[in-house]
Amino acid sequence: MREEDLPGAESASAVTFLDGDRRTRRVSDPEPEPRSAEASKLWIERMRFLLTTDPGGCWIAAAGDEVVGFAISQNRERFWYLATYGVLPDRQGTGIGKRLIDATLAHAGDRPGMFSSTVHPGATRRYRVAGFTLYPQMRMVGTVDRATLPSGTGLVEGASGDLDWMDALDRDLRGAGHGPDHGYLLENARLVVSRQSDRPGYVYIDGGRAVLLAAAHVETAQALLWEALASSRGNTLVNCITTANHWAVDVGLAARLDIGQEGYLAVRGMADPAPYLASGHFL
Repeated sequence: MREEDLPGAESASAVTFLDGDRRTRRVSDPEPEPRSAEASKLWIERMRFLLTTDPGGCWIAAAGDEVVGFAISQNRERFWYLATYGVLPDRQGTGIGKRLIDATLAHAGDRPGMFSSTVHPGATRRYRVAGFTLYPQMRMVGTVDRATLPSGTGLVEGASGDLDWMDALDRDLRGAGHGPDHGYLLENARLVVSRQSDRPGYVYIDGGRAVLLAAAHVETAQALLWEALASSRGNTLVNCITTANHWAVDVGLAARLDIGQEGYLAVRGMADPAPYLASGHFL
């Protein structure tokens, strides 16, 4: 992938994921909407950051001038993650997806890895064949009952000075720090932390949502998630909840959110991290 490929990759991503959302839509779910211009711009900015940080993990498939597939992965220390991946609906089943995944796995080498997956049957089959364990994920949606919000959490606003111990916590939970990803998230989301030496933890909050959360203890993780829910306005979402992270289900139920199922957390060469809520793009 080159920087000039980003708009075409974004367009392919928007078409691919909208088609997937429509195919897997539950009867009770709202009709999926096309990606907004603002969301498209954010996607390009985020992928430009990843392309700049680790270009060897970023690939496209092209037919002439059209991007028909994309796979963007990153190496962080001894850890690998797949930020996003897809093939245009009318090009699926032709071997493009396998070649893209093979390219990213070659970049990963023998590193343990992780990514968040949809329920697309062809893609999930490919992940399992590649050696990934698929942990079902849950999501919780709804409007927080503000009468349920606790007080006195002992949390504080985070800053760049927290990133070193946050990376150390990441290594304990998933085997590697987030490194430059922390810098990007710090610029684009609110960081809230627990600096207690025996109970450290952090959460990035974007639009009232916890977009990445890590903690040394369940109690700290729950306090951090409550802080994210407290900042929500209207309908909110907590996702990437695996069975190892039922503490998040308990918080969501207490806040009067509804529980549902969504996709998988795919891991290879590592355990399902906990207490931890993965980020969709930065894992």
